[in-house]
Amino acid sequence: MGLTVVCAGLLAFASQALKPRQDANVELERKTNVLSTVMTLGEGVDIEKTYSERIREIVIDAEGNVVEGKKPTDINLGVEYKKTPKDRLLPVFEVRSATDPNKIENAVLPVFGFGLWNTIAGNVALESDFNTIKGVNYSHVGETPGLGARIASADIQDRYKGKQIFEGDNLVSVDMQKGEGMDYASDVHKVDGMSGATLTAKGVNNMLREYFQCYEKYIKKNRTSNQQANL
Repeated sequence: MGLTVVCAGLLAFASQALKPRQDANVELERKTNVLSTVMTLGEGVDIEKTYSERIREIVIDAEGNVVEGKKPTDINLGVEYKKTPKDRLLPVFEVRSATDPNKIENAVLPVFGFGLWNTIAGNVALESDFNTIKGVNYSHVGETPGLGARIASADIQDRYKGKQIFEGDNLVSVDMQKGEGMDYASDVHKVDGMSGATLTAKGVNNMLREYFQCYEKYIKKNRTSNQQANL
């Protein structure tokens, strides 16, 4: 009994002692995931320095307005997902130009939804036109290895690069198709699918469509202002 108490105490102490390092690793992973949607992070890249110099963190409401006093780390996407879309708070990571901090080069938008077995989440980065996808990264909980779990692979994620979310003035999203092996290079709203993972693909499609709608007013505000600036 005494040994059990001692061991339990040591484990609790070790857990507390390691918590700051664990928290730091979680934060580093979060920043890496954001940056990886817009740039290649090779060896030697200082994630913390690059993030602090290039990323502006904000939280917006469904009207596209910045919510003062909130930051993305305050927002739990799973909790917000349970709210009606008009009541959700949405994190945004604006990538600022290295030469002009007032210019938004990319906007990274976190997304959340459900796949076949459990939750899926990710980040979608838009180019400065707020239409073209710069990059995505997806994560999953419990999707089938070799099938739905492939959404976390570079092969699948690279298929979204260069696709567009608008058709004219209408926000239409990008859809992963059923089956695999087709060439959708000529269709900016479609990406090739994943063999044997139709339900996961549907989950990704629903996730993107729903969250683009949530971010729609923010996207359109910036799309309009950028179009006017380029006239």
